[in-house]
Formats: sequence, structure tokens, C-alpha cells
Amino acid sequence: MTIRNLQYLFDPQSVVVIGATDRGGSVGAAVTHNLIEGRFHGALRLVNPKHARVHDQVCHPDVASLDIIAQLAVICTPPDSVPGLISELGAKGCKAAIVLTAGLGSHNGHDVTQIMLDAAKPHLLRVLGPNCVGLLSPHIGLNASFAHESALPGKLAFVSQSGALTTALLDWARSRGIGFSHFVSLGESADIDFGDVLDYLASDPRTEAILLYVEAIKHARKFMSAARAAARNKPIIVVKAGRAPEGARAAATHTGALTGSDAVYDAAFRRAGALRVFTTSDLFVAAETLACARPVTGERVAILTNGGGPGVLAADALSLGNAQLATLSPVSMASLDHLLPQNWSHANPVDIIGDAPVTRYVESLKILAADAQFDALLFIHAPTAIADSSAIALACAPLLRALTVPVYACWLGGRAVARARQVFTEAGIANYETPEQAATAFLQGMQYRRNQELLFETPPVEADTSAPETATARSIVDNALRENRSMLSEPEAKAILRAYGIDVAQTRIAPDIDAALAAAAELGYPVALKILSPDITHKSDVGGVVLDIQTPDRLRDVAATMLAGVRALLPLAALHGFAVQTMIRRPHARELIVGVSTDPVFGPVILFGQGGTATEQIADTALALPPLNAYLARDLMARTRVAKQLDAHRDRPAANRKAIEFVLMRIAQLLADLAEVTELDINPLLADEHGVVALDARMRIAPAFQKGSDRFAIRPYPFHLEERVQVSGRQVAVRPIRPEDEAEFKTFLSRTAAADPYFRFFHLTRDLPHAQLARFTQIDYDREMALVALSNGDLVAEARARAEPDNRRAEFCVLVLPGWASTDIDRVLLSRLVSYCRQRGTAQLFGDVLPENNRLLEVTATLGFHRLPGPGKTIRIALDLDKAVTA
Repeated sequence: MTIRNLQYLFDPQSVVVIGATDRGGSVGAAVTHNLIEGRFHGALRLVNPKHARVHDQVCHPDVASLDIIAQLAVICTPPDSVPGLISELGAKGCKAAIVLTAGLGSHNGHDVTQIMLDAAKPHLLRVLGPNCVGLLSPHIGLNASFAHESALPGKLAFVSQSGALTTALLDWARSRGIGFSHFVSLGESADIDFGDVLDYLASDPRTEAILLYVEAIKHARKFMSAARAAARNKPIIVVKAGRAPEGARAAATHTGALTGSDAVYDAAFRRAGALRVFTTSDLFVAAETLACARPVTGERVAILTNGGGPGVLAADALSLGNAQLATLSPVSMASLDHLLPQNWSHANPVDIIGDAPVTRYVESLKILAADAQFDALLFIHAPTAIADSSAIALACAPLLRALTVPVYACWLGGRAVARARQVFTEAGIANYETPEQAATAFLQGMQYRRNQELLFETPPVEADTSAPETATARSIVDNALRENRSMLSEPEAKAILRAYGIDVAQTRIAPDIDAALAAAAELGYPVALKILSPDITHKSDVGGVVLDIQTPDRLRDVAATMLAGVRALLPLAALHGFAVQTMIRRPHARELIVGVSTDPVFGPVILFGQGGTATEQIADTALALPPLNAYLARDLMARTRVAKQLDAHRDRPAANRKAIEFVLMRIAQLLADLAEVTELDINPLLADEHGVVALDARMRIAPAFQKGSDRFAIRPYPFHLEERVQVSGRQVAVRPIRPEDEAEFKTFLSRTAAADPYFRFFHLTRDLPHAQLARFTQIDYDREMALVALSNGDLVAEARARAEPDNRRAEFCVLVLPGWASTDIDRVLLSRLVSYCRQRGTAQLFGDVLPENNRLLEVTATLGFHRLPGPGKTIRIALDLDKAVTA
């Protein structure tokens, strides 16, 4: 249900505690105390049949006796009581509940959690938990939790699957003066999960950044849609537990959910535009940074320190993280030479020496402030008996606050620098305990910026003239399934790759040695010979591959030896003969691997890296979630070490990167077309200046119960909506908008008339920056659709619908170039948009129209829209989609 009624959870005007008590050591007592002490801004009611009063407040015997309709209920009662309470609360008009109770799962032979959800559903009552610590919204004094500490008001939101980490971060943040907009413990996420909370926080004006502690994601597509939408508006920082296999199993036990490969989670967070950190320490660093530091805009760092050692430690950490130590300008260097003792560092890090008084700090900072050669400043101080740390802090804080670049401060030590650290905290300057933590904070910001660039990147327009032969591939898969085979033969796998335009080494199947000789004669020597068996995955491990066979006699001997050896090693393996393959000679080729696996959480995942027989030992691979475009394929390649080997080196020409990109994109398309494909290895994929060729391929299949694209965590581009239509005698291409359309979309906006009443729907200026344009062209097809009309390659009209996260309603708009206003293009696009939304299960389509927009009012009337009063001077037009009349 996503964000429906979540406002009553995060911003309620009335709260009731079920199970309120003043009995020490109980959850009910802690929650009641926290709500009273937090001075909740709204009405508070208590329920417990055993008490007339609790904490000097009236305590009601049951829900029925409440004198108000509580918007939020906090339940602290035994498991068996929870479903009945939820039903009562829902019937009374309550819209949200926090179930702190643990142990709902299977109780007395019943699945109490499901009974609870069934009781909530008729009333659209949202449930946080069960088995959670609760929720805090400090801005309204809401502490509906049994945490030992309250939260300060602030701009960070924290969402966690771990109750222990929730309370630990709360305690740490309070000691650092860091505040929160919301503090959420999800517990078992029976109803409200990460996707729901992210959707709410994305548009919450009090939240400027989001911290997540993740153990497992249950609904991958919902999470990815919510995270990608939220990450376009505000930073998301994630720490994920269960990195090692043992940890993953522990996390699954703790949350009751399947946990996918950690590397896949890493790829998912990256694709969502979020920043992943790997320790709770790094999460605390991120919280400090988000609360105080400016966003990172570049990779050059200047370091100011009174100690050479701490400066070097920070510089090492930055270099290992691929940041750059800034080169200061000659003017700055000359000024520092004039100011500082002769034995200063004469470089960056700027070591102003341990005996530096306050004035040396101040003057050095003034020199650096005038230098434009760095993008961030690390300020490091170690205490000495010569200069008072708090005096330095008081003098430097105003100068650092005035800098336009982010500042990361490290006050080394404890009691001696406590007051100095407090001065910086009160001034809103990010503080860290070690130089490495300060460096980590900058590196987090740098990586986050890169992930955001990936999120907003627009791929180039590149024509792909060759359509895959899907019918050929489909027939191979269907035939194998009819034979109850889960593994395709190598020639079958290669035939599917060839159907998708991927060059493969010519291969023939030979059931025996004589057939192998005939196949080699047909292909021409030299050849490679491989054993053919559905039971042998890695043929080279059992002597099942021999290369560069030059003559028939050699082939006969090799084949006989291979058969005998494999039978001796694997007597139960089914042997179907041989695969005879043309021997490929490409002296400049690099050996790559392209693979596919199916993650239990995120679905199909594409792998790229260094191939060959030692690929597992080398472990130089990267993962990406499909679908892929050219830019995403390039990013996947760039995240491997072998990517550097693709460049020209000495007498070795550069490999054809576009050919590799093509393979990656075609594999993504293959997965969307063929839902039965669960695993795929192309190893090696040879790549040189001439292109690529697949030498070996293995493919696993299984019966499919959904479309291929429905397995994806991100809904791919819907090719099936592409068509060509006649509009007023002109040929028009109609299709969904694509990321590649950014430049054309910008031109389209610039050509619209200023007075065009359609244009008001966008609430925009025509000259949009890249980030805004990317939001309109890089859409989430799971939540939004924009159908565009193109004439001779020029975009001439658009109809767009953006659904609310629960898909109950979608707001639409239409934009048409002036020269096409007299045509029927608006009706054509809007009717198709109506059909698409109905097919997607959207309940209602609506839009707000100016009264003078007669054309759109007329078109929507013919499609069955009805009119309602709209906001301001507008008319709201709405269509209940089961009553739609399409053109």
C-alpha cells in the first residue's frame, strides 16, 4: 500500500497506548513515559483494563471506551491480543499502529502476523512492526518507542531493521548534538517496509537526508523504485549487514526473509543512487557529515594540520580512496612560505608545525580561503601545551563556516580537545575522532556524487539496426524444456547468442569420433574439441577440452583419450559426444567473462570481468542489475581491473569497447525476452580491436511463471508500446520516452509557446538544467509513463502519467508543439495512455486544467473524463479507468 495513511504514523494528532502501565521494566511503561516526557504535541490516551490511572493520567479499560479517535496506536500487549486490537482500532477509525510486541509469527498453531494484517486491511490501517523499538518524530514531540534516549529535532531520518542499532545510534547522536526528523525501527516489516518509508521521506519537507540499516530487502522492485525516487531528492546512506555468507545466514534468521548475495545488494544500492557504507562506524561518520558538511563537488582535498603524522595518515586514506591531494596555487605557496616557519611541509598537507599559535592557524586559513585549487578542506589538530585548543577553535570556526567548500575537522585526543570539539559542533562544523574518519567522510561524499552522476547520466543516442531473432532463441529453449533439460548444450547456448547478434565461434555437434572428424573437415583445421555432457559444467577440469588440433590423426587420438579419461573420472556422467569448434586466433585479444545469475531477492544480475580458466581465482568482476543502456554497460566495465587492459598498450591496439557494450546490452535484452534463462556464462569472450567473439557458453534454463522483464528489480523499457500511426495524414512514431531523449526533449520544451495552456502542467521553465531534464527522460517505468510522438525524428507531443506509489491514482498532463495543436495527436497519445494505465491496474487518472484550455477539456470529455472543482482556478478532470472510453 506504500504511503497510504503514513501521515498518521509520522505526524499524528492523537496517540493511544494499548498496554500502558507504570510497572517498571515493562515496554508499556517505557513507551508511556517517553510519550509523556517528550511532550507530544497532540492528544494522548492510555488503555489498560488493570489500571484506572497511569502516570497521573486517566487510563481507559478498552478501545471502545476511548473518548477520541486516535490516529496512531502503540500496542504493547501479548501476541494473541494484537489482531483483535487492530480490528477494534480500525473499526473505530484509527489509521496507523506501531506493534512493539514480539513473537507474533506462529503462536498456538496460528500465524498471528497474517491474522493481524487481515484485520488491518479492511480499514486501510497501516502497521509498523511487529517486534520493533518504535518510532520518534522529534519535531512534534513524538517518542512512541521504548528507547532509553530521546532524539533531538533535526534534518536526518534514520530507518533500521535492527532495534539495537537504533538505540545505539540514538545515544551517539544525542551526545553529538545531531538531530533527526524521524527515527524508525521497522522490526519485522510485516506491512510497512523500506519502500513505504522511503516513499514518504522522499517528499517529507523536514527530511534532508536518509540513513538506512538494512539486513534484507523483501520487495526488490518496490525498494528500487522508492530508493531511486528518493535519491533524486536527497542523499541516502546505507549500511548493509550480512556481507559474509555466515552473516547473511544470520541476517535471514533474524528477519525471517531471504537474503541475496551481498555483491548484488552493492550493485542495487549503486543503481539506486544511494551510498553504501560498510560499518556502523562509517554510518556514524556519514550521519555527522550529513548533519554538518556541504555536499562534495570535486575530488581535490587540502589538509591543514599542526602535526605531520596525522596529515600523512589522512593523505594516505584519501589516496587509497582515489581522491586527489590538491596542488595549491603558487600565490598560496608563496604566502605560506612567508607566514610559516622554515621547516613547514612546503606542500599539501600543509603542516603549520606543532607550536602553532592561534594567529598562525587564522592566517593560514585566510591564505587557503583565497585559493581556488581545492574542493574540500581537512582541518586536523593535535593538542599541545603551547596553544589552547579551545582558543584555536573559537578563532577558526567563523573562517571555516565561511568557506564555500565542505570542511571536515579532526580534533585528536579526548579531554584536552573536548571544548574545542564542542565549539565546532555548535558552529555546525563536522567533527571526527581520527584523521582516517575525516578522510572517510570526504570519500563517502565523493562516492555519493559519483553514484548521483550515474543516476542522472544520459546515455548517448546510438542506433541499433539489428533486431534479435527471438523466435529462433525461443524455439531452442522450448525444445529443451520439452525434453526436461535444465542445461542447454554448448551449441544450443551459442545459437541463442548468435540469435541476439553476438558473434560466436562456429561449433558442430558430433555424437561420436567419426562425426567429429567429419565436422572438423567441414570447419577446417585447426579445431578445438570439447566433451559434450549435460552433467559436466566445467569441461576443462576433467580434461574435456583440447585446443589447436591440427590434423585428423591428432583429432582421433585426442577424442579417444578424452572419452576414456572422462569416463574414468565421471562414470555416471551422460556423454553425448563432442563439440567441434573452429580454432580462433586473435593475438591481441583479452579474455573476458560475461555472465548471468538469478538472485533470490533482486532477480537476474549481469556479471562482467576478466575471463579464462582462472576467473574464480582472479575474482576481477563487477555486477549490475538489468536493464542496461550504453552508459550503464560502460560503468559496469569500468568497475573492473581488466577494464584498463582494454586500452591500447605498446603494440597492442585498444579493444573495441562498443562491441563489449553491445554484448552486455543484448544479454540484458535476452533476459527480458527469455524468462526461462536463469544462468549464463560466456567464458571466454575474446575482445580485440576487431570486436568480440564468444568461445564458450553455458546456459541454464527453468520453466518460467512470469514474463522475463517481470523478474527485473527495475522495470525495463517497454518495447511493446512502440508503434507507427497516421495523424492528420502524417506518419508519426509513438513510443515511451527514453533516457536518450534528453537533448530532443530540451529542444521540444524550447519550441513550445509561452502562452500554451498545456505547458502549465509542467510547472517549469523551458531552460531546465540537466538534473531536471533527466527526471523527465529517465523515468521509472514501474511508476510513470510518458508517451512521445515523433515526426521525422523530432519530438512533437507528449502525454505523461505519474502514479502515486500505491498506483491508486495517477496525474496526467499533455504537451503539444504549436504546429501540431490542430491535429488529433493529443487524443491519440492520451487514449493510449488511458489504456496503459488501465492495464497497469491504476484506479484513477486525473489532471488539473485551466478553464481556457478548451481543446484538452473537449478531448478528455470524449474519453469519458468527468469534471470536478480543482485547486485554485483550475478544473480537475478525472477518469475512473474501468469506465474508460478509448478512441
